[in-house]
Amino acid sequence: MSNVSGVIKSIQDIMRKDAGVDGDAQRIGQLVWMFFLKILDDQEESLSLLSDDYKSPIPAHLRWSAWAANPEGITGEALLDFINNQLFPKLKNLPIEGEERSRAIVIRAAFEDAYNYMKNGTLIRQVINKINEIDFNSTGDKHAFGDVYEQILKDLQSAGNSGEFYTPRSVTQFMVDMLDPKLDEMVLDPACGTGGFLAHVMDHKSDHYIQSTDDAETVQKTIFGVEKKALPHLLCVTNMMLHGIEAPTNIAHDNTLSSPLKDHRWRGKVDVIVTNPPFGGVEEDGIEKNVPQAFQTRETADLFLVLIIELLKEGGRAAVVLPDGTLFGEGIKTRIKEKLMTECNLHTIVRLPNGVFNPYTGIKTNLLFFEKGKQTEEVWFYEHPYPEGYKSYSKTKPMRIEEFEGERSEKAWWGDVKTREGREENDRAWKVSAKEIKANGYNLDITNPHRKDEGHKDPAELLAAWQQNRKALAETQEELKAVLAEALTKTTAA
Repeated sequence: MSNVSGVIKSIQDIMRKDAGVDGDAQRIGQLVWMFFLKILDDQEESLSLLSDDYKSPIPAHLRWSAWAANPEGITGEALLDFINNQLFPKLKNLPIEGEERSRAIVIRAAFEDAYNYMKNGTLIRQVINKINEIDFNSTGDKHAFGDVYEQILKDLQSAGNSGEFYTPRSVTQFMVDMLDPKLDEMVLDPACGTGGFLAHVMDHKSDHYIQSTDDAETVQKTIFGVEKKALPHLLCVTNMMLHGIEAPTNIAHDNTLSSPLKDHRWRGKVDVIVTNPPFGGVEEDGIEKNVPQAFQTRETADLFLVLIIELLKEGGRAAVVLPDGTLFGEGIKTRIKEKLMTECNLHTIVRLPNGVFNPYTGIKTNLLFFEKGKQTEEVWFYEHPYPEGYKSYSKTKPMRIEEFEGERSEKAWWGDVKTREGREENDRAWKVSAKEIKANGYNLDITNPHRKDEGHKDPAELLAAWQQNRKALAETQEELKAVLAEALTKTTAA
């Protein structure tokens, strides 16, 4: 097995020598289309062994194995000319026909917004030869590449725009585990980014429900994602291929918010939604018109929350990452929270500590779990603590799945995954009635009543303490005045 991490580092070092590649985003964009073709070629090699009738939708001379696999193959200006004037134009306009139509759709979509940034054909050949050291049909290489792939995603987020954050693996796994998507349930991430949630859904279904080839095919048909930006979309498609989906046609390059809600193709049809919608950003003009007037805003996270409520079927369930601002926000946010608690059972809010999304943002976040079709009667809150010895998270000290044992293990607080029976209040957990939340203007930013730190006392207590301190200060001032007056009197007398 090759040293996959070392291979990636070598590739990045080679790319830095090329005048055409400027910064992390372009380097990752270059890496991704090349990895896509290599993964596709390894996948097609495997399919050819399984079926004598398999025919690739890519013309023979454009397949990776034809022009890239030979380390002594085409290089320099000839390679650059081939990529720019043959490979890209053909793949961008690949015919959508025949038995491999679905794979052709995926390939064409992958290259729709892809670009060859590198200008030096000799350096391109060096990169290609390094990529060829990885065998994506090898379980070991595939597993090792999974970790490297995650690092590529983190690098992408470092180069990303406001509102785009890499969701830690521990958070995605916990949310998927608590939703427990079944074999044939339709699962959607309407803002799927690079596919972290969907990859965990694939893993979860594989670990718990796949028992046959037919089951595996069922799972492939039940995973849906939408991503509006080109590079994350291509990364997601590649991620799904690595997780065994041969033709990820259900990963759309689109904006889920761009369709009017009343006419949305998935309205009332989705079993499970799991997502971390962009927050801190705003949508383009006109997008807000796709939701009812009472909920119209340009704030992305709010629009996605309305969308998710509408797309869930009766009995459907969701887990969503949302910022503190959604919990305590007023105005339109209040109306959206009223809709959520009226149309869904908002049964759980896990309050994450600061720094979960470091170094991308310091915004404090929450995990909201709810089910469509029954209004909320009470909301359980769980305040997730830092691990012992931690004061925050960082790139070198990220959140780990083991930290969720307090919430998720069978003997822990969550209770039965489906019914949540057996929950009890403790130092970290408390419940609040829907009536109380409604009376408080649907403010969900509710402090842990069991916490004893000074910063969260009752306002009346804080006011009384302030008045007492003020009185003591006044008395001290009077004493000082008296001492000074006495000292002055003595000085004058002398």
